[in-house]
Amino acid sequence: MSNVPLSLSEALASFDALWSPRIVTRVNDYDVRVAKVEGEHVWHVHDDTDEFFLVLDGELRISLREPAGERTVLLPRGSVFTVPRGTEHKPHAPSGAAILLFEPTGTPTVGDRHEEVPDHVDATTGHPLGT
Repeated sequence: MSNVPLSLSEALASFDALWSPRIVTRVNDYDVRVAKVEGEHVWHVHDDTDEFFLVLDGELRISLREPAGERTVLLPRGSVFTVPRGTEHKPHAPSGAAILLFEPTGTPTVGDRHEEVPDHVDATTGHPLGT
């Protein structure tokens, strides 16, 4: 990670893969990742960490399975939302979106527990920008 300003729009333009985050920088022991998303991810849980979402473009929906039942939050461009640790969730973007994620380095995109991962979802801890 170099210590120079980085354009998020240029970072997003440097790759096409969906549901395959790129690490744009690190803050202490956290990755700042950007991803292009469209369609559905998988139901998954991060047992030990919250997951922060910022919608850079488009619209993201996150379905949550909580003690009170299942609900879906709608995140238009510019919105932020944090999924609490231990909460089963499934991001989806019917019309596509660009998002920024903030989570501990090494956090898998499919969490600690998940349903079967389809081919269009990259089960990764993030890729270096430019790959």
